[in-house]
Amino acid sequence: MNIPHATYRLQFNPQFRFRQAAKIVSYLADLGVSHVYASPVFKARQGSAHGYDGVDPNQLNPELGTGSDFEGLHRKLKQRRIGWLQDIVPNHMAFDGANRMLMDVLEHGPHSPYAAFFDIGWHGPGSATPERLMAPFLGRRYAQCLEDGELKLSFDASGFAVNYYQLRLPLKIESYLILLKAIAERLESKAGDNQVGDAPLADVINCIEAIDARSNADTRRQETRRVKKALFDLYDGNGKVRQCIEQTLWHYSQGRDAGGRVDDLDRLLSDQFFRLCHWTVAGQIINYRRFFDINELICLRQENRAVFDGTHGLIKQLVDDGYIDGVRIDHIDGLADPAAYLRRLRAHLGDIYIVVEKILQAEESLPTGWPIQGTTGYDFTQRLNGLFCATDNEAIFDDIYNAFTGQTTDFDHLLVDCKRRFLKEQFGGDLHNLVDRILHAAGQPRNGRQLTRQGLMQSLTQILIRFPVYRTYIDQNGPNAADRACIQAAVASARQDSASPAPEMTFLSQLLLDANVKPTGIGPATDVDPIIVKFQQLTAPLMAKGLEDTALYIYSRLISLNDVGGDPRRFGCRPHDFHAFIKTRADRWPHTMNSSATHDSKRGEDVRARINVLSEMPKAWRDHLSRWHGLNQVKKNRIDGAPVPDRNEEYLLYQTLLGAYPFDNPPGTAFTQRISRYMVKALREAKIHSSWIKVNAPYEDAACAFIEKILHPTEDGSFLQAFLPFWKKVAFYGIWNSLSQTLLKITVPGVPDFYQGTELFDFNLVDPDNRRPVDVDKRKRLLADMLNHFSSDPLGLIEALLTHRDDGRIKLFLIARALRARKKRARVYQAGSYVPLAIAGRFKAHVIAFARMHDARCSITVVPRLLTGLIEAHQYPLGRRVWQDTEIVFPCTTARRWKNSFTGEIVEAATSVNVGRILNHFPCALLEDTQ
Repeated sequence: MNIPHATYRLQFNPQFRFRQAAKIVSYLADLGVSHVYASPVFKARQGSAHGYDGVDPNQLNPELGTGSDFEGLHRKLKQRRIGWLQDIVPNHMAFDGANRMLMDVLEHGPHSPYAAFFDIGWHGPGSATPERLMAPFLGRRYAQCLEDGELKLSFDASGFAVNYYQLRLPLKIESYLILLKAIAERLESKAGDNQVGDAPLADVINCIEAIDARSNADTRRQETRRVKKALFDLYDGNGKVRQCIEQTLWHYSQGRDAGGRVDDLDRLLSDQFFRLCHWTVAGQIINYRRFFDINELICLRQENRAVFDGTHGLIKQLVDDGYIDGVRIDHIDGLADPAAYLRRLRAHLGDIYIVVEKILQAEESLPTGWPIQGTTGYDFTQRLNGLFCATDNEAIFDDIYNAFTGQTTDFDHLLVDCKRRFLKEQFGGDLHNLVDRILHAAGQPRNGRQLTRQGLMQSLTQILIRFPVYRTYIDQNGPNAADRACIQAAVASARQDSASPAPEMTFLSQLLLDANVKPTGIGPATDVDPIIVKFQQLTAPLMAKGLEDTALYIYSRLISLNDVGGDPRRFGCRPHDFHAFIKTRADRWPHTMNSSATHDSKRGEDVRARINVLSEMPKAWRDHLSRWHGLNQVKKNRIDGAPVPDRNEEYLLYQTLLGAYPFDNPPGTAFTQRISRYMVKALREAKIHSSWIKVNAPYEDAACAFIEKILHPTEDGSFLQAFLPFWKKVAFYGIWNSLSQTLLKITVPGVPDFYQGTELFDFNLVDPDNRRPVDVDKRKRLLADMLNHFSSDPLGLIEALLTHRDDGRIKLFLIARALRARKKRARVYQAGSYVPLAIAGRFKAHVIAFARMHDARCSITVVPRLLTGLIEAHQYPLGRRVWQDTEIVFPCTTARRWKNSFTGEIVEAATSVNVGRILNHFPCALLEDTQ
């Protein structure tokens, strides 16, 4: 297995293609990267900015380049010994005309060979009649779109289709008869007494009438292809037929006021295998599983072997051909049986590196039986970030936040309320479908026959909104101990709600906990009861939307803690907890990923590093909040008498400005626009004054106007004059946080991952802000200059880096030097033990130190933390004068001489050494024994 030494995430899109990536290979090699970590590169919707809306997993995305471009990129990678970690998306595909498998389903319905590929509820519980697949993409109600002529019919070589702007859906072959008979009538009327070759058209009609719905899928599709070819040949070769087809379609598509055949079009569309409807309907009625609440992403049934084989062909070929060394699996929690999928994938792809995107709650562990190397590192991100939060100041921050905003609801209640709202408004259809399944099956066990729909809805709602983790992993053996604990905790909490009927609650508890109360039997594709499967596939998106995309935008006590995989209730992470987490992780998942920023992050790693500084200076934060609020009150517009933004949004905004304000002061209008776009997204995600479903444009405009006023240097500079001195102080301390967290990521057990561009300071905000182009040429130039300078004068280079620290070169330097040291001692970092080192002295709480040991080799990492109490905002955290008597107890090894990878200095140490001696010229240290 090719275990990565360090990965570098690249976000491919039509503006950053294979050829552009090939140009940066030498830079990545010089930086010390061992593997490119690629966003999805398989065919996606046209213009996709991220690749997660795939339409064909067995074809490279032509918008990223040709096959030759892909091969050329890999040749360059191989020349520099760089591997490839590929992000794959097994859970879903785009509901799009370019998705040929799905279009086949829309055209042939249950007769399609792909009908079982997608997670579609063709049959409701107890129903033998197939339902029509919902197509919830209309911007208005179906009747309005129909009456106003927004639904257009079209014809080409692929047959007849209905178009709604860019959306094209194929008509089933039986419905061609309606159109062709109308076309034949028009053709006959034009011919008069002379026949103009309508016999071939009649032959086509006869062929359609002969298609038997009872035919097997292959026969039906063959006959359909033959009919469509004959019809298009007639259209292409007979001008009068072509004219009649076009005129007929035009009249069908005109809308009522223009004299269109609206009723006929309605009857035609009502006879399809799909049902067009307003996009908001999906929140209450849905018959296919979506990725979260995104109608445009329809989920796959990977538990079906044919689906797996049909969607993993190209990835298998690329692995076998040596292009791909590992995979990252997107949204593992969406699959019916993640463990079974992973076992199948491991057998399919062989002994390659595999990690999963999995969010683990505070005390949750990754299932140990999964045949993978670990996760993408959200759990690590939050522990790492928490190290730089002053945990002792939590109560003070509670007081500051509550006093400024007037918020009194604690986060537990807020999260439950957010999940309840999402379940009602966006997942109501999924909830109703699950209740229908339960009701249909409930009559089989004796204790289920008296259940009511209302009682089940209430009880199931209470369990779902109180579920403590993203999902459980119940398999054919029933729930394991961890699953049971989660279910029991949710049920116990749910029972506290007086609206939950006891019989229904008891039945649901037994259903989830007792393998003997399975009411529906064994499904053909999985040994897990379908009700349990659907329950587990609902808890994950509900938690994601309620927590990540709502609560984290409302609760803003300290927003550096509000990120994917985080829990804002946990105010930081103490050193001993961090060490314990790392040691456990190293024992169980030594090659899991260490990330500090991803494409899903709510804010850049260095934005968090700055905001964490506030936790160290609560009084100064409170004073500046009060002052800024007073200065800016007059700059707020009012809507319905209330100032915009409200105080909670204002609290969020000031933290965001402190975290993201760039060093190139003044930043200009581009920064103002970025903050405004971020605020609009934050408002819609919070769903208090605006939302994605119901945009409140006046409120959003007022919030953006406020931002423009306070950041405009000539409007009224009072805010910036008050803001900038405090920002400079926060930003100064944030630099040391940034360097420390970066070195920890590289040297603790696991594989360090770097999101594109973060080798300089990362002041990005949530996507799409963090997908902006990266200036690689600048990074190339800086790195080359530093490598040359270091070889001749390392201490001179460090002095220059400290002097010009604002441009981020100091972070780039640390990464390059640390990755070289890591590569040089690969076995130490891939297989070595993790040994926290004892620290003594006055400032022992401000240092993190540990050793990585393997055989006779040892490397030691030393980083500072929480520096506002040690140095002023013009000092460096260097030397004995700062660190005084603080010492690190070195591990028991034979080494007495240690070389600092950043400075080249030799440190003599037997049993202990003063921190000021180690951090003498550079604010972090990576020491290597010289024996």
